[in-house]
Amino acid sequence: MTDDTTARFSRLRQIPSSVWALGFVSLLMDFSSEMIHALLPIYLVSTMGASMAQVGVIEGVAEATASIVKIFSGALSDWFGSRKLLAILGYGLAAATKPMFPLAPNVGWVTAARFVDRVGKGIRGAPRDALVADVTPPALRGAAFGLRQSLDTVGAFLGPAVAVLVMWATVDDIPAVFWVACIPAILAVAVLAFGVREPEETRPARPARFPLHWDELRRLGGAFWLVVAVSAAFSLARFSEAFLILKAQSVGLPDALAPLVLVAMNIVYAGASYPAGAFSDRGDRVTPLVAGLAILIVADAALAYAQSPPLVWVGVVIWGLHMGLTQGLFAALVADSAPAGLRGTAFGVFNLTGGLALLLASLVAGALWDAYGPSATFAAGGGFATVSLLALLLIRRP
Repeated sequence: MTDDTTARFSRLRQIPSSVWALGFVSLLMDFSSEMIHALLPIYLVSTMGASMAQVGVIEGVAEATASIVKIFSGALSDWFGSRKLLAILGYGLAAATKPMFPLAPNVGWVTAARFVDRVGKGIRGAPRDALVADVTPPALRGAAFGLRQSLDTVGAFLGPAVAVLVMWATVDDIPAVFWVACIPAILAVAVLAFGVREPEETRPARPARFPLHWDELRRLGGAFWLVVAVSAAFSLARFSEAFLILKAQSVGLPDALAPLVLVAMNIVYAGASYPAGAFSDRGDRVTPLVAGLAILIVADAALAYAQSPPLVWVGVVIWGLHMGLTQGLFAALVADSAPAGLRGTAFGVFNLTGGLALLLASLVAGALWDAYGPSATFAAGGGFATVSLLALLLIRRP
């Protein structure tokens, strides 16, 4: 075993046990959610007769809802000084909504289920990320957020993989897949309740006033707001992964195999997240972001011009690499730049801006697809990514 490999294992052992537990909570909930999301676009379009524009609206509104809720849950976690209780509430709400998907009789019901599910995500997201930052030493933050993101993404590829197996076993019975997805969601809540400890000594000082106040938001500082601006530009350059599934279907991939698109993407995503985070702990969090944007441009180009499954697979894998290089690092940057007592608020603001940008990106993606086809959707994503990359290079700091 090389010294470098030994060092990596040593860093993993140093990561607090609560971060590992939160990672497995994320794994189980993403396992559940991605079993549903891998088939939901096809279910909406093929079974319920939804248009591509409707899919874009549903996905965009769902993610924007989660982001809007995060700003309030993050601020509340700062105000009350407790992260875990809000995280349990959010994960519990998401678990409770899973049965709504197989019971849905129409598009409106699915939209409502997706909305409530994302409210749960919004409640849990900022307090969970702030808790990771609270219990992790600064020198391990990149590795800790990378680990949590990797475990989260393991669930994201296990979910679609199991969805394929259930589809095969049930002869393409999508509601049956949705029922199976309820099991890991319940397990996630149990692991959070009994496996995560919020030590008293890690709780930050309560802000002088409720954090959603201009004076408190100004305390977040210029470095934090720069991170927010760059993240929003990233979100404009991509859109819901639902369009990856629909692209694969449009070039002839059978419905039963469509979840494999997310499997392939998330295997690469999971594999890249921890190494990128650990690399960034050496003092350079920006280089992986630059590389991630450049890789996203390549992925969009491949998907825009793909007319057969092989090139779609290439684009999907490259898309996953871009996600692994960027998403955990943004969380680490927020933790680095925000005051300890305002971390929940900071993660809420960060996710709100990113979610609104993702909403806009998904709305534009769906409208372009309906009007001009899938090539226009991915070409536009590549254009946004190019502009974002140029902006990041201009403002780059050591």
